[in-house]
Amino acid sequence: MFQILKNSMYVFLGACSFGILSTVIKLGYEKGFTFGQLTLGQFGTGWMLLLILMLLFSRKKVSFKQIIRLAGVGTCTCLTGISYYLSLESIPASIAVVLLFQFTWIGVLIEAIVTRKRPSTATMVSVFLLLIGTFLAGGIIGVESLELNLKGTLFGLAAAVTMALFVFFSGRVEVHISPLTRSFYTSTGSLLLLLTILTPKVVLEVSFADGYWLYGLILGTFGVVLPVLLFALGAPKISTGLATILGAGELPVAVIASVCILQEDVSIVQWIGIIIILFGIVYPQIFGRNQGHYEKTAVQL
Repeated sequence: MFQILKNSMYVFLGACSFGILSTVIKLGYEKGFTFGQLTLGQFGTGWMLLLILMLLFSRKKVSFKQIIRLAGVGTCTCLTGISYYLSLESIPASIAVVLLFQFTWIGVLIEAIVTRKRPSTATMVSVFLLLIGTFLAGGIIGVESLELNLKGTLFGLAAAVTMALFVFFSGRVEVHISPLTRSFYTSTGSLLLLLTILTPKVVLEVSFADGYWLYGLILGTFGVVLPVLLFALGAPKISTGLATILGAGELPVAVIASVCILQEDVSIVQWIGIIIILFGIVYPQIFGRNQGHYEKTAVQL
């Protein structure tokens, strides 16, 4: 039981680190940095930090095939960030975050299809609570009119799918390689895809003036190093369903960070939503531990 809680905590903390990003991105926009600059700073700095850590602590050889597979996992994190940020350009943030958090049930569905097992009752109850909490915490309740845009909606749903795939593959691809090495090659895939998508102009515009290095360091640490490394540590040892549920820890942290740092107003309904989300995360740990669905022996894909 202790091992399940420890590995669950790794995944939960990894998800919480993602929650810091939206606040830092907003501050970066206010500073005048563009989407491309901040995204490149996030994945570029994260890659460099993981490279230094790997050279210092984990110089184990891996095959080219293993590198390609891990880089493929990294494309999921890159696509999640890009899709989510693009959705914010055409739909309200409250809608975008609700769409992103559909990854909770998508992840459970992916596990059910792959394992051909019906999700446990505890998992289903938890996902239901998370969805209710997300709608409340997202600030949709009380809004007079919802501005929906097809392009933005599709990008938001795409972010949910790629997030669910990242959680799934983090627990199944090359799990016998050390977490630090896995994290480095995963971040390599993210950076290479981003460089392919961005125009050369964005890359050439990167400058360490005006505090850009600080934004890159924060985004790289909380958006790449910590989540990828923590998911690599914990996800292989718990089920995809539980890992997906724990991933919902991102939203409460995002709301709390916006209150503490950006001084944004949060309604009572949103706080109720956060409490429901936290209860939904804890629920399977309390009521599902005797059902045998949460601890697993890692399956190699």
